[in-house]
Parts: sequence; C-alpha cells; structure tokens
Amino acid sequence: HYILLNAQFLAIVNIIVYAGAIMVLFLFVIMLMNLNKETEPQKNRWIKMIGAIAGGCLLLVMVAALKDVGLQKQEAMINGGDIGLIKNLGKELFSTYVVPFEISSILFLSAMVGAVVIGKKE
Repeated sequence: HYILLNAQFLAIVNIIVYAGAIMVLFLFVIMLMNLNKETEPQKNRWIKMIGAIAGGCLLLVMVAALKDVGLQKQEAMINGGDIGLIKNLGKELFSTYVVPFEISSILFLSAMVGAVVIGKKE
C-alpha cells in the first residue's frame, strides 16, 4: 500500500522491520526449544495422523476461501505532489513530532542498555 501512495521509503522500512521481527522470533523459538530426544515424550501414531489430517483440512479450507477471491484490475491514481518523499517525512518527524520521536529514542536506548545488562556475564 505504501508504494501505491508513493512512499517507497516507508515500504522498505516496513519490510525490513517485519523481516527483523520474524528473524528474532525464529531465533527465540530455536533457542527455547528443547532438542534432546531423550527428554522428548514419545507421541502416539494416532495423534500424528490426526494432526496431519487437521492440517490438510485447514489447507483445503484456505485454498477454497482464496479460490473465490476475485482479483480486479484497479488503476492507481498517480500523484504529482510531494506525498511520500523522505524530505517531507523528515521535516514532519523533526518539527511537529520531535517530542514523541525523542521519547521513542530514549525508550529504545533504555531497552538496549537493559539487554546488555541482562546478557552480560559476570
């Protein structure tokens, strides 16, 4: 949607932030999983089969729901103005919204310091 609004910078930042969040999520999942086979309880074959059938049913429902979605051609309105330019974003961010910007920077700085303190080994 950002690209259609001529805001390419926001589109790229959005993609980078979401990709980073997904990578951190994967990292936490891998770190918190217990990968020892000895401590893993044995699952019954029926439970595995029921899980596979439920996953297949979910896939069929999703495919059936997406099959009926009609993609229509829509022409985008092209603006010749200054909407979406980084220069205008910077002007608004550092003039109108300077206090919330500084508060968020202090919040991020305190989160980084907290992460370093928690992760530091003595």
